[in-house]
Amino acid sequence: MKTRAAAATISLFACALFAFSAQAKDKDKDAEFFQTVEGQWVGPGEIVAGKYKGTKFTCTLDGSTPDETAGMTLDGSCRVGIFNQPMKATIARNGGTYKGTFLDGAAGKGLDITGGSVAGDRVVLNITRKQLTGAMLAKFTGDNTLNVTISVRLEDTLIPVVGMTLKRVDNTAVGSIAKN
Repeated sequence: MKTRAAAATISLFACALFAFSAQAKDKDKDAEFFQTVEGQWVGPGEIVAGKYKGTKFTCTLDGSTPDETAGMTLDGSCRVGIFNQPMKATIARNGGTYKGTFLDGAAGKGLDITGGSVAGDRVVLNITRKQLTGAMLAKFTGDNTLNVTISVRLEDTLIPVVGMTLKRVDNTAVGSIAKN
């Protein structure tokens, strides 16, 4: 009887250790994804729905990652004609998900990032501002191209409202990310 209990305890311990090891590997893959965002990015975008549909803009952003956890900051500006608007998004792993802000967060004129996950060559983030909810998808389509789509939720449907394609313009060396 003691042997069965010991075997069961060892099995539970082994399962817990395996689960912890798998979770650590997933977290390392998350950090690997965000490290590929480091560097300088430039690219066009367009508002594809809503009041400002058809408005085109160009963004210049610097990507960086924190030392202490998986995450990233994109900081720079976007230009529409002669007007220049500062842009900044910061996200960091918080437990098993991601938290952060776009501009000054929902308390100001921006958005809160309330959750998210990394899967291979993409990150999906939950975004909110008051009653508005949605998602931001950032997906690598090559080592030097990052497509970003921001969608808002209308009832049970996500409607794309902003699309952007950023190209790396520096010589930052990056490795490939596993495609899912």
